[in-house]
Amino acid sequence: MIDKKKILEKSECMTLLCTKAATHWNTIKIIFNIPLVFTSSAMCIINSISTDANEVKIPNIVVNAVSVLIMSFNNSIKASEKLDLFHRLSISFMQLSCEIENCDDDVSVDELKLLNNKYENLVSQALFEEIPDYVKRQVIKIFENKHKPIQLNGLSGLTNSPSVKLNSELSFKV
Repeated sequence: MIDKKKILEKSECMTLLCTKAATHWNTIKIIFNIPLVFTSSAMCIINSISTDANEVKIPNIVVNAVSVLIMSFNNSIKASEKLDLFHRLSISFMQLSCEIENCDDDVSVDELKLLNNKYENLVSQALFEEIPDYVKRQVIKIFENKHKPIQLNGLSGLTNSPSVKLNSELSFKV
């Protein structure tokens, strides 16, 4: 049975999850951009200090190599794309939450199905594997007694701390 409250809580949960994920990826993006600013500044300073190009050849090569390395890491992680995705999803889930809140209490089954389909379509776009576990755990804690998406409902192993039990009869031979 589709329930308005259930869809609303799950949508609000996803809004928070995507917002926190966007914040995480924005931080990663900034962490990569700050060294690029410094390396670019260093290049300008190195090039303006000397009039002889041969004197600054090796420092230029080193600073260029560091810049390229940082940009390569940034491109392989794709922090900007993930930031954009989670930001867009956060806005979409917020709009869906507002749409659900504006519905009357006597919502028809067809309207609920439509809202649920919108929710499911948005969830399918979320890259849960790109959301850090600490973000997921924060959202799980905030929505502890509320409905959550299936990816956060406890079956994912995020709510239980992993424990390893050893069998006392197990022996190792070297």
